[in-house]
Amino acid sequence: MNKKIGLTEVVLRDGNQSLLSTRLKIDDLLPIASKLDQIGYSSIESWGGAVFDSCVRYLNEDPWERLREFKKAMPNTKQQMLLRGQNLVGYRHYSDEIVSKFIEKSGENGVDIFRIFDALNDLRNIKHSVNVVKEIGKHAQGTLAYTISPVHTLDNWVDLSKEIEDLGCDSLCIKDMSGILSPEYAFELISNLKNTLNIPIHLHTHATTGMSNLTNMRAVEAGVDNIDTSISSMSMGYGHSATETMVYLLNEKGLDLNIDLNELVPISNYFKNVREKYNEFEGSMRGVDMQMLINQVPGGMLSNLETQLKGLGKEELMNKVVEEIYEVRKDLGYVPLVTPASQIIGAQALSNIVNDKYETLSLEIIDLVLGYYGKLPGDLDKNLLSKASENKKAITSRPADLINETFEDFRDDLRNFCEKLEIKDLSNIDEQVLTFILIPYGSEKVFKNLNS
Repeated sequence: MNKKIGLTEVVLRDGNQSLLSTRLKIDDLLPIASKLDQIGYSSIESWGGAVFDSCVRYLNEDPWERLREFKKAMPNTKQQMLLRGQNLVGYRHYSDEIVSKFIEKSGENGVDIFRIFDALNDLRNIKHSVNVVKEIGKHAQGTLAYTISPVHTLDNWVDLSKEIEDLGCDSLCIKDMSGILSPEYAFELISNLKNTLNIPIHLHTHATTGMSNLTNMRAVEAGVDNIDTSISSMSMGYGHSATETMVYLLNEKGLDLNIDLNELVPISNYFKNVREKYNEFEGSMRGVDMQMLINQVPGGMLSNLETQLKGLGKEELMNKVVEEIYEVRKDLGYVPLVTPASQIIGAQALSNIVNDKYETLSLEIIDLVLGYYGKLPGDLDKNLLSKASENKKAITSRPADLINETFEDFRDDLRNFCEKLEIKDLSNIDEQVLTFILIPYGSEKVFKNLNS
């Protein structure tokens, strides 16, 4: 093999999210940023996903400043973010106007590559995002949220990928958030996609089931163009294959990586020390979890669920909740367990364990059932549909078409919010208006800090 292959380093975002519940503070990340910038990665995933939420709610940081600092510290490497399509980095659909503004500001502040997905693989929910990313001259990466179910067939994945290419995406990502993509199926899927598509194919898989190294290698043999890895001291478990391991294996294959293994050592040593500092956020999993092939709960969801149950003093319910997550997912037509659907389903599963099954339905689960997040992959449980429909009508249209909220409306709301807090008016700063829109329940501390 003499093909050039790219590596995307995910330690700053998904490694952080999967292993430490996205609790790493910017002060512990910036000191190593310049070294990361020198490695020769095709990109570094540094933003998006749960980072925005965590910065505001837990870390008391301005997420926009984090992005700017990363861009400044890593000028030679493309910065990448995970974008939830019409959900952005929040947990509901937003209007097209707000989606446009967020993407524009993200690009201005440092994002080069937008990995765009929809939790239901409903491409109506990513089309607008893709168009805006292309309009601002950035890289739009369309994404398959990979899962296993009776309704997710090889033909289905190939057809969906072709539709993603037809949207104008610059590349395709297979996002295996649970580590359930087997080596042989990866080879089959990517081989078919390489025969169908004219755009590069990226693979993102997790180590949770112990298959990620072999899955990555079989993907390479099938012709994949880029794989995601995380530096070794922040790898495996709920996370990803180790960067150093993949560099070594790919070098043996004769692939052109242009990455010096020795240069990765100080980065790994640095994160080893940082990880120890945040050990209270570590999940309990040791080794691998083959049950993931049954329940398909992603690593980031598991680590966050553990943290939540600890906070409630209900750690003993972990196994029961995980089992119930599978049942709720099945009742919802085999929804892929990825944000925001994973959080919605996880909360409902916990409710089902604590109370009678579906005795109480969250507003979010009702909206998911009735189409307000998009089209579900398979058939709904009839009893669940009936209960959800008691006080609200189902829809079949694109959810965002029903949203009329404007950016200026929120600017006015932020102005009033700042007045009540007796802090400097932040409504003239578009980025802070967006923070207020996306995480209104946690932004107070951040806004007060911006005034200090």
